[in-house]
Amino acid sequence: METMRIVEANPFFYPFQGGIEHRMHMTSKLFAKRGHDVTILTSRLPGTKEVEETEYGYRIVRVPSRFINIYNPPYVISKNVLETLNGLDADIVNYNYRWAPSFDKDISHYEGKKVFTYHNMWGEGVGLTGMVSEINDNHYRKRLMRYDHIVAITDCVRDDLVRRGVPEDMITVISNCLETFPELSDEEGEFILNLGRMVSTKGLNYLVEAMRDVDYKLIMCGKGPESKKISKLIRKYGLEDRIEMKGWVSEEEKLRLMSTCKFFVMPSIYESYGLAALEALSYGKPIVCTDVDGLPGNVKNAGSYVKPKDSKGLAKAINDLLENDDERRRLSDNALRVVHEFTWDDQIAKTEKLYRSIVDGDDN
Repeated sequence: METMRIVEANPFFYPFQGGIEHRMHMTSKLFAKRGHDVTILTSRLPGTKEVEETEYGYRIVRVPSRFINIYNPPYVISKNVLETLNGLDADIVNYNYRWAPSFDKDISHYEGKKVFTYHNMWGEGVGLTGMVSEINDNHYRKRLMRYDHIVAITDCVRDDLVRRGVPEDMITVISNCLETFPELSDEEGEFILNLGRMVSTKGLNYLVEAMRDVDYKLIMCGKGPESKKISKLIRKYGLEDRIEMKGWVSEEEKLRLMSTCKFFVMPSIYESYGLAALEALSYGKPIVCTDVDGLPGNVKNAGSYVKPKDSKGLAKAINDLLENDDERRRLSDNALRVVHEFTWDDQIAKTEKLYRSIVDGDDN
């Protein structure tokens, strides 16, 4: 296949880390390995270079930006996005975000071939955040339709977009997956694990409330706008002896906790996929999670499901799994089967075929 000049655009990239950034890194690295010329266009975080050549074969170009830390990720205002993008002379551009007006506007007006990857549910959020998100997505609809194609990361995200009036033939599902799989360990610690950004959509307050009826240790890893609220709630219920908040942990520590936890807990209110779920499955860990959005379609038969915002139901599911060794082993076996259903080798080939069809003008 003829090589392409590909630009991955997003207001955030490494050293800022999240699910979108991880997917960008994986696809860029694998496209570069296949011989394509790959550039990541992003905002310039403090302490980063304007242009950086990475060891993975792709380059990073960062535009001047200002950050306002009112949420995680912060609000970003960037300059010269369209001018910089035009100068990169891409065959195709993939954009990944819809909450950064300077990037949103400039890339939607880019006249070359472009794809939008939809990572989250439409109107995702809780309370005021959800209202703002719904308004933003409704406003973004017109810009979204300027793209040649949309990639959805799950069937659930695709179906939601179709319900919102986006033509189904304009959408292709290309899942997140893992490039490599960890070595499995027989070691098992006496704790259950939750890991990820501490934001309202993760439903962490319901998990803390559930732990009032669970006599077992929970380790929570991550930071975010909800960190102080969760810490305060733990103290309010006197659960300091059961719940340990570790904050952000190193990659090594994260992998150790994933490898040795009894099982993983995700009480999400919204969850288009959840990279942490994918990683937990790769260690053969069962998942107690809510039956929302993309979780059932991706965790499949490796999980025990509860309704969102149901602390009592969550506590029961946790206790039931703690008390049933046979069920944990069954779900563990299922987890390893589920996580091997998709690999990046398969998905990058699918993405490459899609991009080529758009560049050649035969996208359906």
